[in-house]
Amino acid sequence: MCRKLFGLLILTGIALFYSCKNTGEPKETKNKVVQNKILQQSDGTISLKVDKADCYQDMVNPSSNTAEWNVVVSKSGRFNVWLSSSTKDTTDLKYNNSIMLSILDNRIEARPACDKIVHNSSDVTYPYFRADSFLGSLYIQDTGLYNIQIISEKIVPKDIRKGESSGSDNSKLLSVFLTPITR
Repeated sequence: MCRKLFGLLILTGIALFYSCKNTGEPKETKNKVVQNKILQQSDGTISLKVDKADCYQDMVNPSSNTAEWNVVVSKSGRFNVWLSSSTKDTTDLKYNNSIMLSILDNRIEARPACDKIVHNSSDVTYPYFRADSFLGSLYIQDTGLYNIQIISEKIVPKDIRKGESSGSDNSKLLSVFLTPITR
């Protein structure tokens, strides 16, 4: 009787050990997560295009439209944050509300202005111009996987994004760049 009970306990322990190692996720799901991560470039720049983001739109209140990315940071440090927009009017981007970028507890909130106009950019076609806006700087202390999120009414739905116009003011958010600050 003791031998049967002892053997049953050992088999239960082995079954429990193997069941704890199995997370229950199929391998295909793990591969998809790896494909959706943005990797930091070798020079330290992090380039986040809205076309490659997970986007959430609120058609009633577009000021809460959100784009987010999973980013693997391999080089930590202080970064300048730049926003690229597509616009016809190079004097006013016509952002009705300030935009908000968040990474963990770091947040930058600013109203984009035309700091740099990029002529002949491959990101836009005529009559549009690419306008880059400096938003501020932030410090990323550790390396690892981060969720970066930006909230703005200029994050337009994919069906409108395919065309060049995004409503009456003809501007939209294209991308966010985090460039490392070197001393």
